[in-house]
Amino acid sequence: MMLTVRRPARVLVSIAFRPNFVSIPAGWARLYSVNALIPKSKIWPSVDEAVKDVRSGDTLLCGDTLLGALVKRKDVHGLTAVSNNAGKLLNNKQIDKMIASYPGGNKTFEALYLKGQISLELCPQGTLVERLRAHAAGIPAFYTPTGASTAVEEGAIPVRYNEGGFANGVKIPGVKKESREFNGRKYVMETAIPGDVAFIRAWKVDEVGNCNNFGTVMAKNAKLTIVEADQIVPVGSLSPNAIHVPGIYIDRIVLATEPKRIENVTLAKGDSKGAVGANVAASDYRHRIARRAAKEIRDGYYVNLGIGMPTLVPEHIPPGIKVWLQSENGILGMGPYPTEEQLDPDIINAGKETVTLLPGASIFDSSESFAMIRGGHMDVAILGAMQVSQAGDIANFMIPGKLVKGIGGAMDLVSNPDKTKVIAVMEHCAKDGSPKILKQCSLPLTGARAVSQIITDLAVFYVDRENGELELMELQEGATLEEVKAKTGCEFRISPKCLVHASDLNIKFASLMLYLVMASIHS
Repeated sequence: MMLTVRRPARVLVSIAFRPNFVSIPAGWARLYSVNALIPKSKIWPSVDEAVKDVRSGDTLLCGDTLLGALVKRKDVHGLTAVSNNAGKLLNNKQIDKMIASYPGGNKTFEALYLKGQISLELCPQGTLVERLRAHAAGIPAFYTPTGASTAVEEGAIPVRYNEGGFANGVKIPGVKKESREFNGRKYVMETAIPGDVAFIRAWKVDEVGNCNNFGTVMAKNAKLTIVEADQIVPVGSLSPNAIHVPGIYIDRIVLATEPKRIENVTLAKGDSKGAVGANVAASDYRHRIARRAAKEIRDGYYVNLGIGMPTLVPEHIPPGIKVWLQSENGILGMGPYPTEEQLDPDIINAGKETVTLLPGASIFDSSESFAMIRGGHMDVAILGAMQVSQAGDIANFMIPGKLVKGIGGAMDLVSNPDKTKVIAVMEHCAKDGSPKILKQCSLPLTGARAVSQIITDLAVFYVDRENGELELMELQEGATLEEVKAKTGCEFRISPKCLVHASDLNIKFASLMLYLVMASIHS
C-alpha cells in the first residue's frame, strides 16, 4: 500500500521537478531519504517581480542588494531596515526606523537622525547578528556580556529626537535592558529580531535555493527571503560541502543584473611594507603609536584590529613574527591590501576595504566571528578611542547630539577583557586640547573596565582595571613627564622603569652637552 502525502510549499526533499506530491510506503516509522522527483524551481523572471510582495511597514533585512528595485516602489514606505547600508532607501525616504550597528559612514542617515526625522536602534554588531540568528532558531531572547554597564544596557541612546533634533528633546527614549549576573559577570538580555523580508546576495545558487554565500543569519530569519545570485546553476551542481545556506530558507531567486559593487577599493602601494614610506612613517604620530602597539603582539597571536589607526599596526610587526589577523565580518588570516590583479569584491575587511587572504586563512559568517570574539579566543584587540578612564572604561562610538559614529563590533571586542587584552590607541588630547584620558568618561561608554593598556603619541599606560588606577610605563620619544602630567585628566602613578628610562635620557643628554662643550673649548 502506498500513502500519498502533500508537501508544504517550502519543504524540499528531492532534486528534480514534477507535481508537488511524494509517494511514501505506508508503515515507515522513520524516513532517512525520499525518492521524490523534481522540486519546483524558485527562479523569478525579474527583480521587480521578486520584490512585488514587500509591503509598507515591513521589517527588511538587507545590505545594498536589490534596493534599486524597491526604490521604484513608490507605494512602499515606513520600513524598518535592519542594515548598516540602506542608503538608496534612506535617500528615497522609505525608511522610518533603522536597526544598525554602524551607520556613521552615511551622512544622510546621521543628519536625519540628529534632526529627529528617523528612528535609530543602535545595536552592537555581534548582538545584532545574534538577535537575527536567535529568531531564525526559534529563540526569543538570550543573555550576552556585550553592552553590560554601558548606554546599551541603560537605554541611554535615544531612539528618536523630537522634530528639530537634539535641542528639542527626545521623542522616543531608548529601552533599558534587563541584566543578570552569571558566575560573577554581568550579562544583558537581548530579544530576537523577526524579519518580514530579507534581501541577500550570493555568488552561486542552484534552482532550489541552495546558496554559496555568507549572509546566513538574514537568509534564515525572514518570512520571505530573496536571493540575488551572480550565478544560477542546475540542481546538483553545488557540492553539499559548498552549501552555506540550505534551500529550505530561500523563497525566491533572481539573476544579478549588475556586478557586485566594491564600496572601498583599497590597493597595495609600493613594497610589502605598504603605502607609507619609512621617512613619512617615522614623522607621523599615528605610526609612532602603531609602532609601539606592535610591540605588544607576540608570535602566533590571534589579533583583531579596529578601523582607523589600528590598521597601521601590521606595518610595524617585526619580521619573523607570524600573526593571525581576524576581521569581524568573517576572516581569520587576513592579508595585506591586494594588487589590482588580486582584487575580489567578496574579500573585504570590517571597514569594507579590499584585502587578501594568507595561506591557512579561513572564512565564516558574522555569527561565528563574534562567537570567537565574545568567547575570548582573541589574544589582543586594538581599538581607537575618544576617551578612556583611569579604570579602563572606553568611549569611542558617539557624541550625543553631534556625532553618531556607531558601535560596530567595538562593544563585542571589549566584552571579555579577562581573556582578550584590550589596547586603546589614540592621540593624548582632543583637537581642542582637552585630555582624552580622564578620571571618568563623559561620553557614552563602549565598555566598562575593559582597557588594559593605553598607547598615545606621548605615553604608554598600564591600566589596573580592578583598582581603577593608571601607571605610566613609558614616555614616547620627545615627550616629557611634565607634559604628560599637564595633558592627562586624572592622577597616575609612575613606574620605576619609567623613571629609570627618563633618568637615562637625562644622563645621556647631559653627557652629550658636556662633550660638545669640551670639544668647543679644545677647538
